[in-house]
Amino acid sequence: MTKKFTEKQIHILDVAEELIAKKGFEGTSVRDICSKAQINVAMISYYFGSKEKMMSYLYQYRVQRTREGFSEFSETIKEGRPEMQMKELIKFLIRQLFKYNYFHGFVTQELRHTEHLKDDLLAFYQLCVSKLEDVVKKGVTSGVFTNMPKAEDILTIILGSSLFVIRNKNFYELYVRDSEEAYFSNAERKVQENLLTTIFAVLGYNPQ
Repeated sequence: MTKKFTEKQIHILDVAEELIAKKGFEGTSVRDICSKAQINVAMISYYFGSKEKMMSYLYQYRVQRTREGFSEFSETIKEGRPEMQMKELIKFLIRQLFKYNYFHGFVTQELRHTEHLKDDLLAFYQLCVSKLEDVVKKGVTSGVFTNMPKAEDILTIILGSSLFVIRNKNFYELYVRDSEEAYFSNAERKVQENLLTTIFAVLGYNPQ
């Protein structure tokens, strides 16, 4: 079930996310968050319990927002050609994974004992599968796609490839030769190109 956040909680979470994106979880202190959010340090304990628990709430909030964004985005393009829809949905998912890359190591640990994160992720994954499945069916029906792979397998390819690159920077940076600051943007572009080629090949799409 979707958790309802108060305006104050959302303000704190937005500030925390901005700082963690820049400095990392370990490099961001509770005082940093409170100073920027202009709140008393005790408010973190009041609203979340601890910095670690706040991160769990932050991830849950981010998943909920991403799910809403994905649903809205898929609606805006639903009248487009199947190949366009598939391309844009793939790009949307990759963009979100790389944009919030700083979550993934933390979440791997938290999922072991936090049921609400599992539930939120499951709901998001099921939504993605539903939207991808609709596009695949439309593409096959119209003759644009000649194959009908399972939508859950398409999602697995997207998530697996993206998360591998995010979590294995020491390996993938050998093949993305650029500055430290540009690594994730260049890695994202490379992953996007590869996944679009791979998934459209699996779909049997042959642009004329």
